[in-house]
Amino acid sequence: MLALIAGQGALPGEIVAALPERPHIASLSGFAPDSVEPDEVFRLEHLGTFLEILASRGVRDVCFAGAVKRPPIEQGAIDAATMPLVSRMVAAMGQGDDVVLRTVVAIFEEAGLVVRGAHELVPSLLPEAGVLAGRLPDHVSQDVSRAEAVLAAMGAADTGQACVILKGQALALEGLFGTDWMLQSLRQRPDGRGGLLYKGPKPGQDRRIDLPTIGPATMEGAAAAGLDGVVIAANGVLVLEREKTLRLAEEHGLYLCVGAP
Repeated sequence: MLALIAGQGALPGEIVAALPERPHIASLSGFAPDSVEPDEVFRLEHLGTFLEILASRGVRDVCFAGAVKRPPIEQGAIDAATMPLVSRMVAAMGQGDDVVLRTVVAIFEEAGLVVRGAHELVPSLLPEAGVLAGRLPDHVSQDVSRAEAVLAAMGAADTGQACVILKGQALALEGLFGTDWMLQSLRQRPDGRGGLLYKGPKPGQDRRIDLPTIGPATMEGAAAAGLDGVVIAANGVLVLEREKTLRLAEEHGLYLCVGAP
């Protein structure tokens, strides 16, 4: 049996719609999913008990999908089954996202669960390499190479998974508030139009959890920011609502490319 730990955004809904059987859906308290209805809501302070409940229901596989922020841990609410996990959880919360995610995966695996990536359950979420929409300009390969180098440096610092590049210069770097916010920050740019959004996983990232995504909002944001197009890393970025995403790219005159051109 599969359990889907659902966060916010369209990804949980796309996974559920594509699966032959509905999984058991759970969500973290305070981060109700907006694309699926959870069967169960759990608190981080009760994580140990939640893992025991999953085992009692015959759950063997688990998939994390959707956005969730770091919740505060209320010391007085921690139950007995979760107490042995607290020191690891608190230590992870004080570090970067990659450490937090690896700790979460380790805790679930130690409970006997197999952590599955969204792309393992729904392979079509990862498009094949190539140009999906529009036409690439001649200079795009140089900007993609620059973007890959920028993203590698960002990954080493465990920060964002996206950047905007124009003629070899980084116009914007993704941070705490995500891709959409980064693109919004470029709407009043003084240099006019041009540039590309590049998005990819962090170097060495565990791809079973928190793979970056793009979707219709990405195309709308890129167009509003005056960009020429979007390039995503091959086998590393999920494309949500693909038909609508490609249609919007074409309507806005954007190119969308998977992998280095």
